[in-house]
Parts: sequence; C-alpha cells; structure tokens
Amino acid sequence: MKRRTFLAASAATLALVSTTALAQAPRAITITHSSPASSHFGLAAITFKEVVEKESGGRFKVTIQRLDNEREALESVQLGSQEFSMGSTGPVGNFVPAVRALDVPFLFRDYAHARGVVDGPIGQAMLKEFNRRNIVGLAFLENGFRHLTTGGKLVEKPEDVKGLKIRTMENPVHMSAWRAAGVLPTPMAFSELPPALQQGTVDGQENPIPIILSNNFNQLQKYLYLTGHVYSAGLLAGSQSFWSTLSEADRVIFMKAAKAAVQTNRDKVEADERDGVAELRKRGMDVREVANRAAYQEAMKAAMPDFEKQFGADLLRQIREWK
Repeated sequence: MKRRTFLAASAATLALVSTTALAQAPRAITITHSSPASSHFGLAAITFKEVVEKESGGRFKVTIQRLDNEREALESVQLGSQEFSMGSTGPVGNFVPAVRALDVPFLFRDYAHARGVVDGPIGQAMLKEFNRRNIVGLAFLENGFRHLTTGGKLVEKPEDVKGLKIRTMENPVHMSAWRAAGVLPTPMAFSELPPALQQGTVDGQENPIPIILSNNFNQLQKYLYLTGHVYSAGLLAGSQSFWSTLSEADRVIFMKAAKAAVQTNRDKVEADERDGVAELRKRGMDVREVANRAAYQEAMKAAMPDFEKQFGADLLRQIREWK
C-alpha cells in the first residue's frame, strides 16, 4: 500500500514538473530580413531579438533568418506562418497601395525630412492601414536614398540612360518614373538581381549605398552615380494572428523592440552613407557625383501627373512641404 502511494506521489510530482517546464518553455518566433547579417536590416533584427528576449525575461525566443524574397516574407507574415519580417517597401504597395506614395522620385530633401514624414501622422496613418490586411505595421525602417549603377556604359547625363535595361523593384512607381526618363525598367526580385547583372540581362540597377555595399555590387557594376532619386523606406511588419495572442504588456515589449530596431537600422544607414562611398571607391568602383540632380528630376517629370492622380496632389504637397 505504501509502495502504491509512493509511486502515485512520484508520478504526480513528475507530471507537475513536466507541466511547469512546458509552461516555462520560451515561445519561439521568427523574424526574416533580406540582407546580410552585418547590414542595416541584419543589425536591426539582432537588436529586435535582444530587446524582446531581455524585456520578456526569456519568455520569447527569437530566430533570425534571411529571406531574399521580400514579397514572400510579407505574405508569410500575412498568413501567420512567420511572426515578423523586415524589408524594403518595394513589394509593400501590393498590400497597402498608399505606401507607394513614399516612392515618388525627388519627394524628400534629406533624411530628416523623410524620417519626419514616416514617423509623423502621415506615416502612422499608413501603418494603420496594414491592419485590414492581417498585418501589423510596427514601424518604418529605411534602406536610404537610392542611386543608379551601371556596368559597361558610362552615364554622364539623364539622356544617357535612354534605352538601358535597369533593374527596379517590383514597384510600379519606380517603373513609371524610369520609363518617363526613357529607361526600359526591368522589375525582378532582389534574389534574381546578382545573376542578372552577372549575365548582362540588365545594364544596371538602383539601390541605396547600404545595399550596394553589403551585397558587394561593386563586383558586378563599374559605375555608381549619386543620384539620390528616391528615398527607400523599409517596413517592420508583424503577423496579426500572432499579435492578437499577445497581452498588452507583451505588445509594449515588441513595440519597444521595434523602436530600438529602427534606431539601429538608421544608425547603420548613416554610417554606410558616411563611409560607404569611400569604401566602394577603395574597392575599385568609379563613383560619380551628380551635380545636376534637377536634370534627373526633369527627366522623370512626365510621370508626376499620374502620381498626383494615384496618391492625391494634396498628399504629395503635404509631404514635400513637411518641416
């Protein structure tokens, strides 16, 4: 009888220990991004992970993965098969078209202007629109201002881009702007870009310094032109189905992590902008200053009426006049 009692007590104790251990097991979540670990997105993801795990006391375990196809990553977030993603806003317009307004060429004067808009009422209103698509828009990140690169052909003025095949993101705003300048825009996923450059499928591409630097595009392109034609925003997105399971206190933790990730992201972009051009020159890239950026703006001007129709002339005016 005593043996039965002992065994029953032992079994109960074991069950209690197992249940407690299970309850204390960290909840696994995944965040993906589209760049190397040392990049502006990679470092931001690390910050996000560190803050979440620290502030939650280890109740959440964050796994960081690289996924070059940003549209696929955002679709996975939307479907709830992964919890978070970081990436450029290139494919985001397929989910929330209003975000494409940020891609209008020569809309922003500088980083202070761009960050003020995306952190302010205009950007926050855009983030709220993601709720209707089963996505939580946590914060805007950034890639930086986009610049043109080419391989064999030297571009000395906007007229020289006519007829060139330039890879763009799968973004109709970028495509329309370049088409107005006489370019043959060739949209493709970022993962397809390196082989396309290597094989000569496209003559050039356009990306911010952090992307050009971290992906070693200097090995695939000879010339870099500092056109700064578009401010390339990024997005930190979360799954609505995951978000709905969180307590209010845990949501505060994730928002704190998002803000910290944004700061890390922007710090890295600034560092790359400050030091990246010199580094690319050191690697052998022929970097050309663009004294007359207004000429590129004029070359793309024919696309503006359509942009004003799509996004509203008043919204574009508000963005331009932000102070």
